[in-house]
Amino acid sequence: MRKTRIALLAVLSGVCLFFFLERAAVRTLSAGSTTPKNLDLLERVISLIRNDYLEEKEPVQTMDGSFRGLVNSLDTGCSYFSADSTARYQGQRGLPLQETGLVLNKRYGGFPQVVGLIENSPAAKAGIEIGDSVAEISGLGTATMSLAEVNLYLSDAEAKPVDIKLLRDDRTLEFKLNRASLFSEAFAYKPREGTGGILQIFRPTPAVALQVKSKVAPSVRKQKRALILDLRNCAGGDFAGAQELVNLFLSAESIGYFAGRGETKVTVPAAAAPVLDKTPLVVWVNAATIGPAEVVAGVLKDFKRAKIVGLSTPGLVAREEYVPLEDGTSVLLTAGIFCLNSGVKLWGQGVEPDALVDGASSGLDAYLKKTQDLLSTAD
Repeated sequence: MRKTRIALLAVLSGVCLFFFLERAAVRTLSAGSTTPKNLDLLERVISLIRNDYLEEKEPVQTMDGSFRGLVNSLDTGCSYFSADSTARYQGQRGLPLQETGLVLNKRYGGFPQVVGLIENSPAAKAGIEIGDSVAEISGLGTATMSLAEVNLYLSDAEAKPVDIKLLRDDRTLEFKLNRASLFSEAFAYKPREGTGGILQIFRPTPAVALQVKSKVAPSVRKQKRALILDLRNCAGGDFAGAQELVNLFLSAESIGYFAGRGETKVTVPAAAAPVLDKTPLVVWVNAATIGPAEVVAGVLKDFKRAKIVGLSTPGLVAREEYVPLEDGTSVLLTAGIFCLNSGVKLWGQGVEPDALVDGASSGLDAYLKKTQDLLSTAD
């Protein structure tokens, strides 16, 4: 147990050092002089809890709490998984998951908040509202969880219901939410009068870009009208999918880069010939446009390839590294944050719309009205 504890402390102290260095919080301090002191302090606090607290605590539980707070406080993308959460995480990887349709955001120490609802999902049908806070999932309190862990327990490989407790204003509401497969397709295209249609992306993946290229692009090119790319409530997918989706509309040696520790940069290209490079483009976003979808919107705006309509996105645009540990626990660490060619970091800032939609009335009609205003001005 002691060897495992020392190994964990070493890993996490390195993570903490990286985090603070990146934010210039300890620029005047040397890593060699501060890290041992911090480790000694953490060891001392844990020892006091185990030996002097009025109730005897399970050592593993005490350590889990310490590491959970240490890792989860780094940033929204980081997570410490207990042995149970690690087993759940590893068991879900690569499987098609059944989901509730809640899109959440979370600050450290607070309850996860509903920022989006997938249309026709169990959560939308149950009457859950944007702005609700999730206090419990299956009896587990969410305040100390990371966003990744919250999403981990909301989804499951089986279509079985999950009990959640919500906070809405001064009320506490309880729901038994079904889980379901949310998307038969990862995108949908609908013609819309006066436009080139609405292309809604649910989850950007390389396969989605290929399907859009073959099934949607030919008819859109013929219309020669502005295509609406709907990225609202798009909170999944992967960065390779975002890269391929951007490449449908523009080509460049670099569309941005992932900035890692120190001065390291990993450039993201979009080298193929674009099939919709001549098509005018409007992109819809909201507070539930998260991760890879933010890359798509941010890059298209940065290249002045599209106008953005909607609400500011949260800026959760980072590449994560999963690290299993020898005692059956694991950590999810932020390994790189996405930056536009202009140097703007999407991480923590998100994408600001060119035309802001009123959050109180941000339905389809409001988005269409703002889009029509933009297009008429452009004409």
